Amino acid sequence: MVDAHLHVVPPKLPGVGPLAPVLEQPPEVVAQRLRDELRSAGVTHCLAMGQWDAGGDDPLGIHTTLAVAERVPGLRPIGVCCPKRGDDPDHLRGVEAELARGRVAALKCYLGYLHTEPVHPSYRRYYELAGHYKVPVVFHTGDTYSALAKLKFAHPLGVDEVAVDHPNTKFVLAHCGNPWFADAAAVVYKNLNVWADLSGLVVGDADVFADPDRKDQLSDTAAGLRRAFRYAERPTRFVFGSDWPLVPVLPYKRFIAGVLPAAHHDLIFTQNARALFRL
Repeated sequence: MVDAHLHVVPPKLPGVGPLAPVLEQPPEVVAQRLRDELRSAGVTHCLAMGQWDAGGDDPLGIHTTLAVAERVPGLRPIGVCCPKRGDDPDHLRGVEAELARGRVAALKCYLGYLHTEPVHPSYRRYYELAGHYKVPVVFHTGDTYSALAKLKFAHPLGVDEVAVDHPNTKFVLAHCGNPWFADAAAVVYKNLNVWADLSGLVVGDADVFADPDRKDQLSDTAAGLRRAFRYAERPTRFVFGSDWPLVPVLPYKRFIAGVLPAAHHDLIFTQNARALFRL
């Protein structure tokens, strides 16, 4: 099983804290907590986000993530794109060097958190490098964790244009565009180079799934995701992700499994991500 979207370091985005106290702990502590989570859910491979704007010697913000990966078998980092440096030749040479080393499973664009639309020229070279090195580009889409974010940049429809303009690059709509499930589904349906991950649709501890005060919210989320999955008509284009530590992996896995058809669980929880990220 693959968890295609989790965090092992604070993202260091504008207006965003560490996400959870555990991410402020040393790598060995984070690694132990994560190993326990993955073992309980039967996860053998996972992809973890890096940090935005980590500095010149770490162009994709993956060094701290790699320190955790040394202690978590099957963990690979996702590098973070910095649109304000997208026209800096030295920075881009560093990005390409990291991609050439093969340590990065994907690139991540934090739409909304960073006030840059997907089609902006500052992202173009990242897309080209991703296509050349055959790694997907993951977009944050949907609601955000920051009052400083601008939602218009995080709408999934913005990805349609770059999917058309960069047909040799694979793109992933993180969080399936929540709450714009239908729009995300339309982008997946139309573009053969677009996937959606199912991470972060519920946030909280394990008790949230049995909380009567959250019952209607969970039901609405489940209904929206079911409709999106049916509309897209592409069960091979959805991948499981938890967004740990914002939610525990095993209860969230059970929630997603209860929403989507059992006939497609092997694709959603394992095979789609293995193929997409070349695991």
